[in-house]
Amino acid sequence: MDYFFRVSEIELKFLVVIAFLLAATSAGNFNQDVTITWGGPRGQILNGGRALSLSLDNTSGSGFESNYQFLYGRFDVQLKLIPGNSAGTVTTFFLSSQGTTHDEIDFEFLGNSSGQPYTVHTNIYAQGEGNREQQFKLWFNPTLAFHTYTILWNSQRIIYMVDNIPIRVFNNNMAKGVPFPTSQPMKVYASLWNADDWATQGGQVKTNWTLAPFTATYQNYNANTCIVNGTTNSCNNGISQPCMANTGIGCRWKEQNPMGSKETYDLQLLH
Repeated sequence: MDYFFRVSEIELKFLVVIAFLLAATSAGNFNQDVTITWGGPRGQILNGGRALSLSLDNTSGSGFESNYQFLYGRFDVQLKLIPGNSAGTVTTFFLSSQGTTHDEIDFEFLGNSSGQPYTVHTNIYAQGEGNREQQFKLWFNPTLAFHTYTILWNSQRIIYMVDNIPIRVFNNNMAKGVPFPTSQPMKVYASLWNADDWATQGGQVKTNWTLAPFTATYQNYNANTCIVNGTTNSCNNGISQPCMANTGIGCRWKEQNPMGSKETYDLQLLH
């Protein structure tokens, strides 16, 4: 069954406006909300908790995770990616549970050779099953300024957004036998690591360690969510507002194949 369609400009603009209104009104504080879990001094909380930098050198990368786990919500962060030749590196912002049957919702930014566009790599795991990859080319240089990357997740669908523009929707098609993350609480993670065996041009372009350390900076992290602590959920049965439940409004791109599509889309079409 074909899950790919286009919506009118009016519908798309309406979706963008609603998503903007659903955005959290204030940014979190990294000192309170996350813990740097690996990389030692390569992870730094800055400006009184308003920003956080992750670095990668030829010894190690770095990463952080949220202090809470969540079941459904809207997750935003502003990110300035590695400038210049970032080939071989991967910068991430994602949700994940633990275990062999884990759920996961990924934003991965694949480093590039100088002058080439960054590739945004998205993937969704449900009950340990992934292979739902889609890639996108950004319509701007993400190294010159901060841009906002958003994951909207509820029991009905997942939306990926860039600067409040929807770029991907993954609907809950469990009724058709397609796994979907509905029951496992997830934490927010971010990392910067070396993946030059596959990240840039399929691994043909390797990391140039003479340019290290490579640094990406995060700011204005916010999780407008249901916090799960043991059997307690701060929203009782969860929240449904992310992704406009029951509106019937889609985005410009939907899954061509609910089990995954590995095409690369040029997001200049949205600009």
